[in-house]
Amino acid sequence: MNISAGIQKEAQKNAQDLLAFIDASPSPWHAVATCVTRLEASGFEALEEAAAWQLATGGRYFVARQGSIVAFTIGKKNLTETGFNIVGAHTDSPGLRLKPNAAFSSDGLIRIGVEVYGGPILASFADRDLSLAGYVNVKTPQGFETQYIQFEHPVVRLPNLAIHMNREVNDKGLKFNKQTELPLLFGESAEGMEADAQFLKVIANKLNIKSDDIINFELNVFDTQQGVLWGAHQEFIANSQLDNLASCHAAITALLAAENSQNTNICALFDHEEVGSESASGANGSFLSNVIDRICLSLKLKQEEKLRALAKSFFISADMAHAFHPNHAGSYEPCHHVHINQGPVIKTNANQRYATDAKTAARFIQLCEQAGVPYQQYSHRTDLGCGSTIGPIVAANLGVASVDVGSPMWAMHSIRESAGVLDHHFMIRVLSNFFK
Repeated sequence: MNISAGIQKEAQKNAQDLLAFIDASPSPWHAVATCVTRLEASGFEALEEAAAWQLATGGRYFVARQGSIVAFTIGKKNLTETGFNIVGAHTDSPGLRLKPNAAFSSDGLIRIGVEVYGGPILASFADRDLSLAGYVNVKTPQGFETQYIQFEHPVVRLPNLAIHMNREVNDKGLKFNKQTELPLLFGESAEGMEADAQFLKVIANKLNIKSDDIINFELNVFDTQQGVLWGAHQEFIANSQLDNLASCHAAITALLAAENSQNTNICALFDHEEVGSESASGANGSFLSNVIDRICLSLKLKQEEKLRALAKSFFISADMAHAFHPNHAGSYEPCHHVHINQGPVIKTNANQRYATDAKTAARFIQLCEQAGVPYQQYSHRTDLGCGSTIGPIVAANLGVASVDVGSPMWAMHSIRESAGVLDHHFMIRVLSNFFK
């Protein structure tokens, strides 16, 4: 595939911006905050769910619900004729989350109890420079306020057991008992002070508050190593959370670029996809349908007109896809190898793990052709379990035509994943064409 120097340069720029986006977003809540910063800088107006909405044609808005955010623009074209153009992705990634009473001491060390969130490759967390990010609820005279927190330097670690005590690790692989072998090392115990008090003191010092003012927290573990471009020609991307912050970045970037669109465009980024989307802020909650209802109410659409608009709508579920790994060729469906830097992947599953059908795939193919972007087709090995996305959930809840797509990547659900520079550029390009 011949790629012009101009596209290569733009792709590198988009990739560097993606790295900055991910590095600023070590938790789903930070990802939302990062999106808010970018949306506000582009003139989007913040909405509160508990307040009355006054929406205007040509307006640009966003509303957040915990670790999820929906941004949208109100087009001048009649919704009953055009429908909604919707792109969805998810803000969460598999990993480790702290338990409420996380800190405990043993043998002179403070350890941090964690719970496995989703389906991470646990072995990839060993011997990494790990830290903590999330939010803390802090007492105020009026009740409490939520403060985001991120430790930039490593504060926890999961050291490997020496090979002298685990002689079969290279033959049988690195395995962890999730209860007894995953607690993270935090520091040395201070004499005369409980482990919990020591842990809360570190959090309080970071926020410049008193320990007694901390009500509770929700924190996840992240890798402090920043993202990089790698490869002989810097053609690959390495970072944590590419699944699925890469799709979030592509969707937000495309929406921000659609300044003069006449259509009503929606970018919906959900939390809790990795654990089934069953939450108030997940794709199987009411968030997106609530926003659509309120758009229709503001535009004074009748129920029948809303249903007509939904019948004209199209939903692109953007999540990452499995790139072919040449060292493990037997793990892939032989006729559906997808490759890094060869374009967005259309994902299909007969058992509806993906929302794609032949008609919605055809619509996405045409979007790619219009944008001058190559595309690929993916199907999972029949004898292996297939993952899923928010695609079937949103399709079922809204009843809209839907397609599942994604950029190809290696090491999905590792703490350090890899993808292609060109693929990210291609995804931004096709989503921008969709929103234009």
